[in-house]
Amino acid sequence: MSDKGHEIGSGNVFKDIGVPNAEEHFVKAQLVFKIDTIMRERGMKQADAADLFGVRQPDISKMLRGEFRQFSVERLLRFLVALNHDVEIVITPHRGGNHAPALRVA
Repeated sequence: MSDKGHEIGSGNVFKDIGVPNAEEHFVKAQLVFKIDTIMRERGMKQADAADLFGVRQPDISKMLRGEFRQFSVERLLRFLVALNHDVEIVITPHRGGNHAPALRVA
């Protein structure tokens, strides 16, 4: 805690508030953000995305509102592929420093 009455976060809000499986939840949130960004750029309606992804429109609505526990990371990656984006998984050795090895979406 600093002298100004606030805490410096870890960079993962889910970890900071104690959500179980915080790393996975954070990655899912980043993937959903990418999906939402692409949909907005294309002017894509939720019903169109649902048809493309093979899910129901209410599931898309929930996902975009942050209720995405029902979707695995793999499934969200497949949604990005369905949106005509390449998905590349890169594995690198941890470079040490003050932070633990982590998952991230670039």
